[in-house]
Amino acid sequence: MMHMTFYWSRQVTLLFSSWRTDSWPSYALTLLACVLASVFYQYLEHVRYRVRRSGKPAGEPLLLQPNRAAGKWSAKKMAGGLLFWLSSGLGYLLMLAVMSFNGGVFLAIVLGLTIGFLWLRSEDEDEIAGVNSTCACA
Repeated sequence: MMHMTFYWSRQVTLLFSSWRTDSWPSYALTLLACVLASVFYQYLEHVRYRVRRSGKPAGEPLLLQPNRAAGKWSAKKMAGGLLFWLSSGLGYLLMLAVMSFNGGVFLAIVLGLTIGFLWLRSEDEDEIAGVNSTCACA
């Protein structure tokens, strides 16, 4: 049965008809997989941000920097494109998992995204805030 509102149950079908949980251990493993996939998504976003920032002065805002790529198909652009492809695909799979409308799956994904952000990406936000706070924009 397809749910259209959030429900709380250990019985959930996630992404594929073959991925069904009918016991507490299988549900717990599914929730753990959701948390780990969400943390991995934040990791991919962190790596993609680092690839984009590589070779650029730390104090210069990202939007004001000239494009210094060696060519249209440089290794850096290819790596950035691959990372974008991976993180976009995983992000859409996480969105589809949330659309199962299972409350536990929703909380597991939000928990994993929060853990990943605090562990990996909060320093990125601090770095951006630090650049903006040192701007002499009077």
